[in-house]
Parts: sequence; C-alpha cells; structure tokens
Amino acid sequence: MTIKEELTDLETKVSKGLKIAHAKMVEFKKFKKTPIVVSSNGKVIEVQPEDIALTSEK
Repeated sequence: MTIKEELTDLETKVSKGLKIAHAKMVEFKKFKKTPIVVSSNGKVIEVQPEDIALTSEK
C-alpha cells in the first residue's frame, strides 16, 4: 500500500468517526434538551438540536 493510499484510508476512517461523534452529540443534546453552542462569523450562537438534520451514513 502506498503512502497516498494509506492517507486516503486514514482520511476515510477519520471522516467516518467524526460523523458518528457528531450524530451522538446531537442525540445527547436532544436527550438533555440543551442547545448546541457554535461559532458563526465570529459570533457565538445557540442552535437547537431539533434544527440539525442528521444524515444516516454508516
């Protein structure tokens, strides 16, 4: 396996892990009924977890 193939494989695994972590975080916030705090254009805003659309990629 070449370096490029290894990096592509690693990138795929990291991307999949981040998607899973994001979905779990949104589910947790829905359960706790607390907003998700994010930064948008240098401003801190609160987003309700119900407003976040989850894609089911596995």
